[in-house]
This record gives sequence, C-alpha cells and structure tokens, in this order.
Amino acid sequence: MHTFVKEAEEILDKEFPVLDHGFVRLVDYLGSDQRIVQSARVSYGEGTKTYRQDKGLINYLMRNDHTSPFEQVVFTFHVKMPIFVARQWVRHRTARMNEISGRYSVMKDECYIPDRSVIAFQSEDNKQGRMSDPVDDETAKKVIDILKGAQERDFADYHELLDMGIARELSRVNLPLSLYTEFYWQMDLHNLFHFLQLRLDGHAQYEIREYAKAIYSIVKIVTPMAAEAFENFRLSSVTLSGREKEAVKALLKEGSIPLEGREKELFMEKMK
Repeated sequence: MHTFVKEAEEILDKEFPVLDHGFVRLVDYLGSDQRIVQSARVSYGEGTKTYRQDKGLINYLMRNDHTSPFEQVVFTFHVKMPIFVARQWVRHRTARMNEISGRYSVMKDECYIPDRSVIAFQSEDNKQGRMSDPVDDETAKKVIDILKGAQERDFADYHELLDMGIARELSRVNLPLSLYTEFYWQMDLHNLFHFLQLRLDGHAQYEIREYAKAIYSIVKIVTPMAAEAFENFRLSSVTLSGREKEAVKALLKEGSIPLEGREKELFMEKMK
C-alpha cells in the first residue's frame, strides 16, 4: 500500500536554506512511520493497530537494533553545498548520488564565505576542529577579505581560460574547495539515522552540522515517530565501554570513579 504523508507533500521541492548559498530540498520520499510498522509486522494495509501500539513498536525496533524495517523508508534530497562539505558527505557510502559535472557545465561564481560568528582559531585540544569562541572583528574581516580575494582571482582565471576556448574539464582545475556543488542524494532511513548521529554531533564540522540539521528537520516531518525514537535511543544516548560501565557501578556504590587521566575526562564528558 502506498503511504501518503500530508505534511511531507507540503514541503516537496521546498528549499531549506543552509549557509550563504546552499540548500536542502526534499525531492521524493518512499514510506513513512506506517511503512516501518507494516514491514515489521510483515503485513500490508493499515491493519488495526493504534497509534500508541505503532509508536511502541517503533521504539522497540530502535531500542533493540532491529534495523531492516527502517530501511523500507527512502528519502531523495537535492542538496547544494560547498565542495569541502561534499567531500565529507560522500564518505557515507550507503547512499546513491549524482553530482553536477564541471566537465559538462560552466560552474556558477558561487563560493562559501563563513559568517564572522563562526570564524575561530584552531582548537588546542581538537586537532581537526576550531575553538568555540570566534575571533575578534578585525581578524574576522581580514580572513573574509583573504577568502574573497582568492575566490575572485580563481574565477577570473577560470573565465579567462573558458574564453580562450580551453576545455571546461581543464579550466576548472584551480577552482577552490569553497565552490558550491549540487547533487541528488538518496538514502534509506536506517543509514540516514547513522549519518545524522555522526553529523549532528558537536564534534562534526559546523558547516556539515548545519546541513544535517536541515535534513533532520525534514525527516521529522516525514517520519515523526521514528525520529522521536532516534532522538531517545540514539541521538541523546551514550555508549559505555566495559571499564566505563564498571565506573558507573562504582560511582553508584562507592561514590568514586576508578578512572584516571584522559579516560576519566571522556567518561565525565559522557555523563554531562
């Protein structure tokens, strides 16, 4: 039986803006919360189960890692993002993807410029991230001027090469990672939840987190019960190692934590 979600139909092809020139757009969806419970019960049609029973079943499936019913729901998105974000994005290899080609198309003069509020120095304790506090206004202005200047020069060279008749596939090679690209991206809900769990995490890069937030706002419209279960059992949960599990027992029994150094720091961070 085809599933129809009124709220999802209302946002089809609607652009959800992200960053300065980007967006996420729901192109199509297959399935809903109802498809998940139908698949789990190996039945067709709506059946006689109540909303409460359906929600309980979805919670059970999520809590116990019964993943295949969530794979019955599929999303197709049209996304526009900077290339450096897209290169992180494609590491999630469980999706199907088709991207705009600079060999066939002349690329638009659109590059990402970060907002001043997210320009920060390199973190001292995170080798791959930035500090939480932004730089001062003078430094932010200098950073933006450097980025804009380089992008303008790159595109001036790009169009000069095109005007010379040089092939598009060669003219593009010096274009920056900040250049916006577009692609269609399709993924089932189980793998999409895995993507979101990683990319909504505070340790993920700010720019890809913004896209994950937009994606998740759409998922919550199409599959609200599954999204609620995901938040409860995945997004807001923590996984403990064997030693951390024993530390919790000691904390409850003796009021002390038998961990030291970095291991203790990581445990305390999880317990916040």
